[in-house]
Amino acid sequence: MGLLSSSSSLTRYRVEGKLEKPVMETVYAGLIRNAIANIDDNAAERAMGWTSFNDPFVPSFEGSSFIIGSYFLFSLRIDRKIIPAKVIQKYYAIELFKKLKASGREFLSRNEKKMLKEQVINLLTLRIPATPNIYNLLWSYETENLWFFTNLKKPCEELETLFLTSFNLKLVRLFPYTITEFYGGLLGDEYDAFTKLSPSKLME
Repeated sequence: MGLLSSSSSLTRYRVEGKLEKPVMETVYAGLIRNAIANIDDNAAERAMGWTSFNDPFVPSFEGSSFIIGSYFLFSLRIDRKIIPAKVIQKYYAIELFKKLKASGREFLSRNEKKMLKEQVINLLTLRIPATPNIYNLLWSYETENLWFFTNLKKPCEELETLFLTSFNLKLVRLFPYTITEFYGGLLGDEYDAFTKLSPSKLME
């Protein structure tokens, strides 16, 4: 579910820090430097990086395509190669049969079996295409707000790490406590009392 879906989940962030000027060029450089890499033709099992909102499978940020008015709009893409266990079992059995027949032996040692299984997994990883997962984000640089269109834990953690690496800016997740801290307007004794709050147990 993304930005243009009829229903969507999202995580709100506050962006802390300032970009080097000129801002647009700095964002562009961060996107290009950390764009998603293609792993379909190599043995890598996973890749993560930025991609464009309009063409997520052909990452391109040329012509300010990531700028909409006063917003930055692009996507985080996470590609994974997932090989079903039964597929590994099938090809391992085939290769094991071939190896035993070629060697005239009745069994392989534990280390040989381990190496053979690793070879099978590497071979399958080269042949299988990666499954992409795309998560849109909308960043209002002027208001220091960012909306990430998922609330799944792992993609959110990946976003926070990659965002810091790409732009040297920290993302602070907004939930009732942080919203009150940033936008509640609490001063003096009110703020001191707020920072001393602790969770209450509603059930034993």
